[in-house]
Amino acid sequence: MSEASCRIDVWLWRARFAKTRSLAAAMVERGAVRLTRNGVQTRLDKPGRSVHVGDGLVFALGGRLFDLEVLQMGERRGPLEEARALYALVESPPPTGG
Repeated sequence: MSEASCRIDVWLWRARFAKTRSLAAAMVERGAVRLTRNGVQTRLDKPGRSVHVGDGLVFALGGRLFDLEVLQMGERRGPLEEARALYALVESPPPTGG
């Protein structure tokens, strides 16, 4: 891994959650991305905010909610297989009760 952190808009673009950096930046600016670091969740509002390995991200995209952990920063916007290696989806626990 070459970097310890990365701008959130660049990371979302590299991980292929946005087709362009400007679309990724707009997503962040409208408050659609929540970051969890050290157990504290914050709503990101600036595309220049940093994301680190181990951070959690939650956002809705295309009618689907993504809850993921950042595994790598990546060095470029590569093919889909490379992009998928940048994160791991967090499985939600099954609902309880009844």
